[in-house]
Amino acid sequence: MSTILKKIIPKIIGLYLNILVWFLPKTVAKKAFAVFSKVRKGRVLPHQKAYLDVAKHKVLELEGHKIQTYHWEGSKETVLLVHGWESNTWRWHKLIEKLQEAGYNIIAFDAPAHGYSTGTHLYVPLYATVLQKILLEYAPQHLIGHSVGGMTLLFNEYNHPNSGIEKIVTVGSPSEFHEILTHYKNLLGLNKRAMKSLELYVFNRFGFKPEEFSSSKFVANNSKKGLLFHDRLDTIAPYHASEAVHKQWKGSKFVSTEGFGHSMHQDEINDKIIAFLKA
Repeated sequence: MSTILKKIIPKIIGLYLNILVWFLPKTVAKKAFAVFSKVRKGRVLPHQKAYLDVAKHKVLELEGHKIQTYHWEGSKETVLLVHGWESNTWRWHKLIEKLQEAGYNIIAFDAPAHGYSTGTHLYVPLYATVLQKILLEYAPQHLIGHSVGGMTLLFNEYNHPNSGIEKIVTVGSPSEFHEILTHYKNLLGLNKRAMKSLELYVFNRFGFKPEEFSSSKFVANNSKKGLLFHDRLDTIAPYHASEAVHKQWKGSKFVSTEGFGHSMHQDEINDKIIAFLKA
């Protein structure tokens, strides 16, 4: 799809919703959330298949989805890897190599609508519900999440404090849901009426207002050891997100980079993660 079409199509959808909201606000809210949570990328690509297939583990039936898990066996503590939006477990392959060298037992899974897992939509409350069941299944000691995966870890720990978890690592993770919604509003050009309908839909379905969903609030009483990575030039998740989380999370360390991008696959990052887990 051309760059021009990528810009035009969201505006056409937004215009349609802006008109329809005057007549069917509940329908618009439901449609707006469906567009917001629709996953368009992240399935396993040909060059990723061989690497992932040899590590396939159980397929778990969770929340109406078939969730593909992976296992790289090791003798040390269990580490659970949680990928971000429109990604899959392959995104961890460089870190997995270092974790294997260090002897860790590694578990990962593809989120709903990602990788080999079934589904078409993803949102943090769903991701967290699946995550919680994965935690009960595999009982890891350490959690590592990238982007929305990191946000999901902190949200789930807030709702289900787990004494078995020792350390949590987040990489390039957002913090404030209201900022994500504002980006979505601007992308589609949604008017105030459409946004109010969407926010009411979120509240009625999940029980929180956008400004109440905040990683920086979720970690206020988190007693785990944490390690946060964020690049100052990250164009996907704002740098100030991890700054805010670190400020509220007493047991966290913050590693700031510049020029590493959003994915942060560099050896320097992965080496620091290994050192943190070993400490």
